[in-house]
Amino acid sequence: MSDSENRTLISRRQTLLLPAAAGLGAALAGTAKGSDSIKTAAHQAPGNCSTPKAAVAKTQYGKVRGYVDAGVFTFKGIPYGQDTGGENRWLPAKAPKPWDSEYPALIYGANCPQRLHDFTAIEQSFLQDWDDGYMSEDMLKLNVWTSSLTGRRPVMVYFHGGGFSFGSSYELPSHEGARMARHHDIVQVSVNHRLNVLGFFDVSEIGGPAYEESVNVGMTDLVAALRWVHENIANFGGDPDRVMIYGQSGGGSKVTCLMGIRSAAGLFHRASVQSGGGGNSPSAEQSRELSRQIVKDLGLAPNDIASLQKMEWAKLNAAANAAAAKINGPMQRTLGMGAPMGATPRVGMGPTLDGRVVTMRSFHEGAPEVSKNVPMLIGSVSEEGNRMSSKPTEAEWLANLTGVVGEAKASALIAAMKKAHPEKSIRTLSYGVSGLLVRNNVARMAKMKYELKGAPVFAYYFTWQSPMLEDAGAWHTAELAFCFDNTKRCEQGTGNTPEAHALSTKMATAWANFARTGNPSQPGLAWTPAEPTRCPTMVFDNHCRMVDDPEGEVRKLLLA
Repeated sequence: MSDSENRTLISRRQTLLLPAAAGLGAALAGTAKGSDSIKTAAHQAPGNCSTPKAAVAKTQYGKVRGYVDAGVFTFKGIPYGQDTGGENRWLPAKAPKPWDSEYPALIYGANCPQRLHDFTAIEQSFLQDWDDGYMSEDMLKLNVWTSSLTGRRPVMVYFHGGGFSFGSSYELPSHEGARMARHHDIVQVSVNHRLNVLGFFDVSEIGGPAYEESVNVGMTDLVAALRWVHENIANFGGDPDRVMIYGQSGGGSKVTCLMGIRSAAGLFHRASVQSGGGGNSPSAEQSRELSRQIVKDLGLAPNDIASLQKMEWAKLNAAANAAAAKINGPMQRTLGMGAPMGATPRVGMGPTLDGRVVTMRSFHEGAPEVSKNVPMLIGSVSEEGNRMSSKPTEAEWLANLTGVVGEAKASALIAAMKKAHPEKSIRTLSYGVSGLLVRNNVARMAKMKYELKGAPVFAYYFTWQSPMLEDAGAWHTAELAFCFDNTKRCEQGTGNTPEAHALSTKMATAWANFARTGNPSQPGLAWTPAEPTRCPTMVFDNHCRMVDDPEGEVRKLLLA
């Protein structure tokens, strides 16, 4: 792999604040493949797995055959669009071709071609229990879990993380939706879509008017998935008028972007943004410049769309990454969470402000009016910067921070963090600097939503410290095991302790209540909407409680 590729293929944590962040940083050291198993056939509840003839649901394209797992109807890999390869590359998703017999919706569909998971430390791969799955351009598939094919239950549609470059609906065992269907009366949905150069490459000058949305087809895929949900979910026991979208990290950025896309308006009614969102997308002209550079570097004629559609993905993606690095140049050193919020947008494979699909930088410039009446849930975890390969001494930590913010601020920050959390090790505290950055981003976006004077916004902060592999803290993605009620399935990260199980029940109930009513409160745990003066925030830990601006004094040191 070239140096330019390494610089652009960045970790999930590093893609948090910049959806279009190709070219932002170095890949992490201490690498390990993390794809031992997603446990696609792991059955966590008492009861039998069966394939009765009753496990058949109708869609507008044909019937789909699933299976029943301890009372939950499970459908995996349902097509919501055609194969995106070949002549369909960079065109809007085409509706599935109708089928006559029952479609076997029994296994997860393919993931978008992407860089395999070799960028995370062995310990971190263990905690997350990652799986790369398999890849194909025929990846417009979604998954559904429901307790009944009749009724009108709230629908929760999850968008995976990985920036806009990698990831999948089943990369982590936390994403499995059976428990939400079984215990919280929810219809759970998850989605795969186009990523990286396949989802965000402007070929409109190369291919002509048919490709005018090419730079954002990764986002219009999600709109197509939501349209499928709107038109079909009633046949799975779901309520098309109570659809919640949510996502973590890059998935959170997908949510904030969708909240500003007019073609998605009315297809969802609640939104949750978790450890991400509010990115600074490049302009249409910036992305066109990037496309011209890619074509030039590949030695193609300016209108040779056919060669681009036939080109092997790895070659195409390498050229895109190299061109982005050439245009962007070196990135200013940061504390590990992407570029400064006010920086000039950097080009790369993510959403573009094209004026057609994406008409504003949602939650970067402000909260979008089009989703004014959509209630919002937003939050982060305390150790967002967990990189288990990093084990700094206090002196090393100080030196690293000094190189970014100067010695005075670095010393003040370390002293304040040690005072606030004397129970945490230096290693864990060092992971928390990125957590403070994301807390600032949460406060910024919550303020934007509040000032829109529409539906409320609810803020949370997940601080539960994992008992696994001391010093891990509450790492980036840690809350997913809890809001999906999957602490047993994710026991490599949670230990499945009684404390973890109790917290999981509370968080999953909050998320389900939010999907159901737009308010995440539950008996014994009232949740006050956020406002920018006191910044009331639900802290999720062994003792859940409302706190005014948790870590407020420390996080504000980074704003000075």
